[in-house]
Amino acid sequence: MKDNNLLISLITSLMKTNKPIWRKVAYELSKPRRQKVEVNVSKVEQYATEDATILVPGKVLGSGTVSKKITVAAFSFSTKAKGMINEAGGKAISIESLHKSNPEGKGVMILK
Repeated sequence: MKDNNLLISLITSLMKTNKPIWRKVAYELSKPRRQKVEVNVSKVEQYATEDATILVPGKVLGSGTVSKKITVAAFSFSTKAKGMINEAGGKAISIESLHKSNPEGKGVMILK
């Protein structure tokens, strides 16, 4: 049973779309807490190209470094991770804002 109303509303709105990428994100977000995705910025740095859009269906943590200008969308960020992404010239945004700005999900890479 999920008790985070923000998470529940996000999962519900993503499930209403017809695009497979958003349904996959909703599925990942609806997993039990023990199976939640946590990704360090070092992994984002490793797999992202310059100006890429990365979606993490969970939390981004601040271990490692970021040197590329990337947009990272996630359910939540650690304070350190958000700061590191912004310092590198990138953007740390919510999944909701990515969904609104890119309803088709084009050019988005899911990282987990």
